[in-house]
Amino acid sequence: MNNAQSGSVPDLTAALQRGRLWRKLRKQKILLCFSIPFVIWAIVFCYAPIWGWIMAFQDYNPGKGIMGSAWVGFKHFQAFFQDEMLFALLRNTLAISVLNIVFGTLGAVILALLLNEVKGVFFKRTVQTVSYLPHFISYVVVANLFLTLLSPSDGLVNRMLMKLGIIDEPIFFFAEPHLFWILVVGINVWKSIGWDAIIYIAAMSAVDTELYDAASVDGAGRLRKMWHITLPCIRPTIVVLLILSVSGILNAGFDPSYLLGNPMVREYSEVIDTYVYRMGLGNAMYSFATAVGLFRLVVSLVLLFIVNHIAKRLGEDNIL
Repeated sequence: MNNAQSGSVPDLTAALQRGRLWRKLRKQKILLCFSIPFVIWAIVFCYAPIWGWIMAFQDYNPGKGIMGSAWVGFKHFQAFFQDEMLFALLRNTLAISVLNIVFGTLGAVILALLLNEVKGVFFKRTVQTVSYLPHFISYVVVANLFLTLLSPSDGLVNRMLMKLGIIDEPIFFFAEPHLFWILVVGINVWKSIGWDAIIYIAAMSAVDTELYDAASVDGAGRLRKMWHITLPCIRPTIVVLLILSVSGILNAGFDPSYLLGNPMVREYSEVIDTYVYRMGLGNAMYSFATAVGLFRLVVSLVLLFIVNHIAKRLGEDNIL
């Protein structure tokens, strides 16, 4: 009798849990219906393409398909590691990504700190709106805008510099290889700084105001409050965003390098994204391009775990 009763308790608990689950599902059926298109989108565009990774280990033939193409193992990975472009690709990708992370994070944090100190609501909202609007502009439009502004023939920047007597002849900004990284990083920061600052402003709004009041009583000024209160309080948010940024360090961005690059600066503009596009679609080397993309994904995943582990060891928040 006791055994029967003890056996029925887990069954009763499981039945109650299932009942609560079904009641919750029925209660939230409208929200579930709204989520179905997003689930389908994720399956079709995020999970279904994983099947294509098999091409990295084949000599893919579109006529034979994935199942009919010959297996070659790690042939394409070895070819990539022996490619003479490997050093330049890694250098350009890492340089642009690291500069984007460093200056993008610094710019967003500084902008958020300054806006957090603004008392005028109208001015604060106006600056926020103006600063994050570029985030919604297509990179095609942004690229054409800066190509026009920095044009050597009728660009506004060259004309102003010549009128001010700073230069004697126009500068071909996008034809100078050593300027490409600076221009791309500057444009990326300008485009994303306002949007990134929103996250830090939201984190600052959660800081206890009593800390600022206590600091004011102790005679602390605005800069000391920023350094000793605001920054330490938003440090977990900064760490989490840095972890996410470092995980994509081999993703320097296809749009800026493709739209702003040209043969004269290819030595500094070619990154892994544009290389995969050029080899995969331009030269029809589908398996080779898949292998390069898979290599980037694996490295990014490893970096994510490493940085997350370092953050955990340092006592910071982590995402895994």
